Amino acid sequence: MTNKYANIQNTQDNIDNDYTWLNHAFEFPERTIRIGTSFSGIGAIEHAFQRLGLNSQIQFAGDIDSDCKKAYMANYKLLEERWHDDIHDFDAKPFKDKVDLFVGGAPCQAFSIRGKRGGFEDTRGTLFSEFARIVIECRPKVFIFENVKGMLNHDNGRTWKTIRKTFEEDCGYQIYYQVLNSKEYGIPQSRDRIFCIGFKTECDFKYPKPIPLTKSMYDFLESCVDTKYFLKQKGAFFVTRTINHIKSYTQVNGDIALCQKRNQQFNWHGDFIYHPIGKSEKIDATDNHVFHTSDFEEQYYLTDNVKKYALTKDCEGGYNMSESNEIIPHLGRYRKLSPRECLNLMGFDDSFKIVVSDTACYKQAGNSIVVNVLMAILRQLDITKYGVSII
Repeated sequence: MTNKYANIQNTQDNIDNDYTWLNHAFEFPERTIRIGTSFSGIGAIEHAFQRLGLNSQIQFAGDIDSDCKKAYMANYKLLEERWHDDIHDFDAKPFKDKVDLFVGGAPCQAFSIRGKRGGFEDTRGTLFSEFARIVIECRPKVFIFENVKGMLNHDNGRTWKTIRKTFEEDCGYQIYYQVLNSKEYGIPQSRDRIFCIGFKTECDFKYPKPIPLTKSMYDFLESCVDTKYFLKQKGAFFVTRTINHIKSYTQVNGDIALCQKRNQQFNWHGDFIYHPIGKSEKIDATDNHVFHTSDFEEQYYLTDNVKKYALTKDCEGGYNMSESNEIIPHLGRYRKLSPRECLNLMGFDDSFKIVVSDTACYKQAGNSIVVNVLMAILRQLDITKYGVSII
């Protein structure tokens, strides 16, 4: 199905002119939206429905990662037989015309500007065809396909041309697509992703207008964190080196987070927090987490926002953060983000249960879709129009 607005896709003209979506009252809040997902991860779209307070019924979900399944099953209601591990083995035909919204994003490494850019020649790239197959088999009213923006220019645009042609001609859907950044939808994280939306029936659609960012990373930090998240000397030295800031490998006390990556929190790449120590706090000489910043190259780099990160006293094995003017700027602690903070920066609130290891949780957060962006899209769509009445 050809889109008459094809010439304005991924341009400013593809964005709505006002903020109607922000305060939009769903037209049919009593309806239930039947959801299907593949490459489900930890259920970003499911969590978006929870945060919006909308009725949803999960028809099927799946992910090849067993830790994702563990996290998903702990947070959402789904029968075991409705879960698929390997998408190649999943038959979506029994769900034909029983799915209102299908969401997923084939593993993006094949298209990432940081990867090898093998595209369809990469075996992971062929997983896109599985996503398209499910669309053909279950015929959802709407689908959302999310991926890295590098997909648009890969192979001089030929990769995206093939994807678009598949959705329009093979699947028979009207396609809209736009690169959206999470920092423009209430999350202080710079994460560009392409959101492709397909409609089974023709409609006019524009993407939600970006909103001014009113929060910083500080608003998403926990007030008390375990000492295990504080870096020892080798890690602190790495994250304070000039070269790593120039190359955007690391950032300390940033207002907007670097793009979450699956491995950033345990190889010293990504965002870090510097906690000054209050004058009233005694420093235990045996505490390996305490450093003189003068020992490191970038002591001056940390002076802009340090007052917001003052430590006061221990709390259940961690440290309390509070506003304080009584700080010693040359003494402090560096730490990585906790798994909960990474989830918060992806739009998952504290109701989301963490049931896997820290390593697995970091990976899950980094691979997820940002929930707030999905919420904005669902509002703009008025997703309840596509729901059904279930007695």
